[in-house]
Amino acid sequence: MTSTRPLLVLHVSDARPHAPGYQQLLDELNAATLAAVTGAGWEPTLVATAHADMEEVVAVARKADAVVVMGGEDVTPALYGATEDYPGGGHHVLHSDEVLLAVIRDAIARRSPLLGICRGHQLLNVACGGTLVQHMEDHVRQGADAWVLTELGEDATVTPGAPVWCTHHQAVGDVGEGLTVVARAADGVVEALEHADAPVLGVQWHPEHPAVAAVQVPALLERVTARATV
Repeated sequence: MTSTRPLLVLHVSDARPHAPGYQQLLDELNAATLAAVTGAGWEPTLVATAHADMEEVVAVARKADAVVVMGGEDVTPALYGATEDYPGGGHHVLHSDEVLLAVIRDAIARRSPLLGICRGHQLLNVACGGTLVQHMEDHVRQGADAWVLTELGEDATVTPGAPVWCTHHQAVGDVGEGLTVVARAADGVVEALEHADAPVLGVQWHPEHPAVAAVQVPALLERVTARATV
């Protein structure tokens, strides 16, 4: 019998009455992630953090073999010393941010495997004292063109030669302490960060997109878990 590995997948919320379309999109990305990791031998538990108890979530994270922090709303600007009056600014979920920052910092302290995707990648940078670029006009895509296929250089990407699906209006600004940029887009946007001392990785692109999730999410998880055994 093949053994499974417990995996904690953290996201913001199970319901967004104010944004049902966005909720549907995130549900699809969550579903693709859960299917991908289950197929790779993980046993995932999906937890929403908007109203979760911080200590309980950290305790569950400590019992998992790895943690994935998913995407969602913009990170609360006050957490990286910025204001809320920026172009494209919208809903923020401070409690979720605080819970996820606690999980990320605990994973770094314990040197435990963690993968941050999109918002999770940005939270990783904030957790380490970094800042965010609050709005990038030319990174926003609408309607049928929402997912933009981009090739990263083979010597830069954490999944060499693989296509990555990118759509975002925020990105890493000043890089946080202990983090190294391991991938950039052609325009210089930071697409991946790795912690120097812990098996913790953040990616700006969307490896959880249904078109690539089955390959990219397990590969990224294997990268962080492999570092944990070194």
